[in-house]
Amino acid sequence: MELPLNQIIKGDCIGVLNSFPEKSIDLIFADPPYNLQLQSELYRPNMTKVDAVNDTWDRFESFAAYDEFTRKWLSACKRVLKPTGSIWVIGSYHNIFRVGSIMQDLGFWILNDVIWIKTNPMPNFRGVRFTNAHETLIWASTGKGARYTFNHHAMKGLNDDKQMRSDWWLLPLATGAERVKDANGNKAHSTQKPEALLYRVILSSSHAGDIVLDPFFGSGTTGVVAKRLHRKWIGIEKEEKYIRLAQSRIDTVQPEMFDVKAFDVRSKKKTAPKVAFSALVENGFLQPGQKLFFSRDKARFAIIKPDARLRTRDGFEGSIHQAGKHYMNGSPCNGWEHWYVEENGCLVKLDDVREKFRATMGLYDEQSS
Repeated sequence: MELPLNQIIKGDCIGVLNSFPEKSIDLIFADPPYNLQLQSELYRPNMTKVDAVNDTWDRFESFAAYDEFTRKWLSACKRVLKPTGSIWVIGSYHNIFRVGSIMQDLGFWILNDVIWIKTNPMPNFRGVRFTNAHETLIWASTGKGARYTFNHHAMKGLNDDKQMRSDWWLLPLATGAERVKDANGNKAHSTQKPEALLYRVILSSSHAGDIVLDPFFGSGTTGVVAKRLHRKWIGIEKEEKYIRLAQSRIDTVQPEMFDVKAFDVRSKKKTAPKVAFSALVENGFLQPGQKLFFSRDKARFAIIKPDARLRTRDGFEGSIHQAGKHYMNGSPCNGWEHWYVEENGCLVKLDDVREKFRATMGLYDEQSS
């Protein structure tokens, strides 16, 4: 079966997902039923009724029934995810802990729990507990040690060039013009997520051209943002009214002209031409017998051997990464970032020598041709 790209598929997500090819999806965003277990209607102090989540799709007979449903749809998601793919699941205190436990049972490897802090939460009208002002997103890879996409530098770009934290502020609820309304002016979907939230999720965890799937498509926010960011998307939804709503939203999106380079948010280091340390030695940018200094510490040095290995002061031999790991007492080490060479009385990072090699040898020109 070919994937139904850029389409909304009507049906139960478990059955639909099980019909898809294995290992075919790059990223999944799931906003499953929260199982709120509301026992009665809610009213404000002025006796106006609260427009809360009371849809039939959010009702389950018991926690056991909810857990069984969760295990089935998560298993189906794991089957279709590429080994390098990842999944985001959003929920509240009603369900997210059960979801997280089941994810771990199924072999997903949790990378982060992200807290979406709402700037305009619904108050606790009865005043019997704290106002619930956040939701939790679990981000997970397909398993321990699995590779996955994380556009670290893109997230820094959205955060004043600082590492983005796992508490996400200034992302309000979908209100105002963004809130989709029905013919009577009421909320068309009770749990519509803001586009800003999906923008951050999709940009952080996928590349232009990747396939993004949402098994609980609802009002279609995932499709809207995926289309804006030039990702392919697939939505699965049971309710015909939501399908019409989502398709109408997506049809209005006219993404800017696609420029591969403009939409590539990977760091320059990740896209730069590959260069082996041995190439610097073979081409005379570094010399056999030359000293390298670890983390600018001249007491911790190594000699470059003719075979491009390093021999440390205490006799350890290995690659630039292995020798760095040796000086860091076994902790992982990127040798390009930690070794320095002395040039004209100044210590120059090995990565800068590599960049000079790329420019001098015209490797960027070859890459763009």
